[in-house]
Amino acid sequence: METRLLALELKRALPGLRLLEGEPMAAHCSFRIGGPAALFAEPSDEAELLALLAALRERGVRPLLLGKGTNVLVADAGVPGVVVHIGEALGAVRVAGTRMEAGAGLALSVLAQRAREHSLTGLEFAHGIPGSLGGAVVMNAGAYDGEMKDVVVSVRYLDGEGTLRETEDMGFAYRRSRFSDGQSVVLSAVLQLREGDGEAVAARMRELGERRRSKQPLDRPSAGSTFKRPARGYAAALIEGAGLKGLSVGGAQVSEKHAGFVINTGNASCADVLALMELVRARVLEKYGVELEPEVRIVG
Repeated sequence: METRLLALELKRALPGLRLLEGEPMAAHCSFRIGGPAALFAEPSDEAELLALLAALRERGVRPLLLGKGTNVLVADAGVPGVVVHIGEALGAVRVAGTRMEAGAGLALSVLAQRAREHSLTGLEFAHGIPGSLGGAVVMNAGAYDGEMKDVVVSVRYLDGEGTLRETEDMGFAYRRSRFSDGQSVVLSAVLQLREGDGEAVAARMRELGERRRSKQPLDRPSAGSTFKRPARGYAAALIEGAGLKGLSVGGAQVSEKHAGFVINTGNASCADVLALMELVRARVLEKYGVELEPEVRIVG
């Protein structure tokens, strides 16, 4: 359906929906890269999200779902369709004993802080992960020996047919889940944590935060780890061993601080990043016989 007509129909069906045309995706992704979205929708709550997805489904439109945009590289030409932003408005949280239930739009850092406030332990690893709960569930995000599979016990989601479902079988694997097929929409999740000491939890979060700041290029735009961990070795070690630290293509650079990160030095394009990623993959394959698989999601 033609963009202008679709925008008019969505505004008629959902008059309160925040709907923008030609919204630059660089403003919504941690890489600070990406052209405009033809339509950019920001539902104000779960009911509006469900109504929007139903309206798009009726019109045969499959949207791009976006949380905090921390694991996404958007094409320079942008996204020709509809981007649906699942933000903080869909991030309500409820604590009952050692269980937490939160909406998909909640930032992981906020969720971890809420756990600390209730003296719950088990989520410290997630405090420095910059994404949202929904995205973290989809890709089974993890760091410092912790993963979402360790704490998530059930998920509410919308399946590819538009049916609301809840499951305790998330199909978690390394950087994957049953929701990684792109058909399902994670709405909320229940996490099982453990009773702990609030000060000890805070201390662990500070410790991990300092480790991140000392080792990762957090002062430059990136999408976190660019490549997945290969079957043998670690991506960063292989990239560094191939002498690729500091290698640049245009405004994209293999970080000199952490070889596992491709960073935007200020004016990188998507084309720059893709060219650099291909160069890194080719050099690592040539030197070590290991084929690196992108962890960053490339869209548009």
